[in-house]
Amino acid sequence: MFKLLLLAITLLVTATYSSVFAQKYSNEFLSIGVGARAQGMAGAQLAGVQDATAGFWNPAGLTGVDTDLQIAAMHNEWFASIGRYDYVGLAAPILNKSHYLGFTFIRFGVDNIPNTLSLYNQDGTVDYNNITVFNAADYAFMLHYAKRFEKIGLSVGVTPKVVHRTIGPFATSWGFGIDIGAQYKLGDWQFGLMLKDISTTFNAWSFSFNDEEKRVLGLTGNEIPIQSMEITRPTIGFGVAYKKDFKVGTPKEGKKQKYIGLAAEIDFNMTTDGRRNTLISANPISFDPVVGLELHYNNLIFLRGGINNIQQFKDINNDEKWAVQPNFGVGFRIYKFYVDYALGVNAGGAILDNKQGAILSHIVSVKIDIDFKYIKNALKDE
Repeated sequence: MFKLLLLAITLLVTATYSSVFAQKYSNEFLSIGVGARAQGMAGAQLAGVQDATAGFWNPAGLTGVDTDLQIAAMHNEWFASIGRYDYVGLAAPILNKSHYLGFTFIRFGVDNIPNTLSLYNQDGTVDYNNITVFNAADYAFMLHYAKRFEKIGLSVGVTPKVVHRTIGPFATSWGFGIDIGAQYKLGDWQFGLMLKDISTTFNAWSFSFNDEEKRVLGLTGNEIPIQSMEITRPTIGFGVAYKKDFKVGTPKEGKKQKYIGLAAEIDFNMTTDGRRNTLISANPISFDPVVGLELHYNNLIFLRGGINNIQQFKDINNDEKWAVQPNFGVGFRIYKFYVDYALGVNAGGAILDNKQGAILSHIVSVKIDIDFKYIKNALKDE
């Protein structure tokens, strides 16, 4: 854990001198987050996440998967269903449950975009039959490996990832990066460290236009790109979580003890790509804190809330005000099947004040634990 912290400090120093060459908000679709549980807690997951979604938040958390296989999936629609975000994740323990493997797939896309480059004929007349459609989509493919050191309460994980982005037939890019994470448990407290894009993720773009498209772009004053390189600088996150279960009443003979559980977490995310509109904004490092809370009854019913995206803005009178983004969520479990729902804001970032509306996002995710031995015995009995 100390070595990872030392590496994080080194990355911060390096980013101070190199962030001027990096683009801001590169691969930003990977900042949205996966899982309605996480979204309901405003993304406060670095220290406490312990399921298949940990592959995204902190791969060290995969060591919390205690079944033969766990599958998680999520669907989310943004900006009045214009953008669609889909996620599928897998996680499984191997080698006597001391090592863990996982896989994550993410797609964020806007489909059926009208292509009007061929709207006009050579004689200048408009022909709507020439309009075609294309998709603009971002893809991420992530592999995860985690290992648990039971005696010292430490888990570590690594995620190599491939990023593929397309804009119809016109542009495409491929990128590669590495994430490293760690979690440490001390009693009811858990600590998490996440080094995202530690390798600095490079996206190499290539472009393809036919002669007619180049002609139209030239006539309309648009620059015709040839090749470009997009760089994603490291993001460093540190989280602290507290988890505690409280007994409810005295169980009757033959009945299990019921309890109410509390999980609270605060994370600090540090970006290194320049000044951002966050609570603590500086160049090149900005700090963005998030706070999340979860209550559950007997691990069956869940209630969640969180705050993130703390920003400062100026109103119409040029007065400075603060804005926050609240998030809410609920969930329930039926045997080994989980369904989670979250309500968040996805347009304009934060709710600025009571007079300004916001577009809400309804997020639904599911998760299932699979026990191979149980399935085998069930099939045998059948």
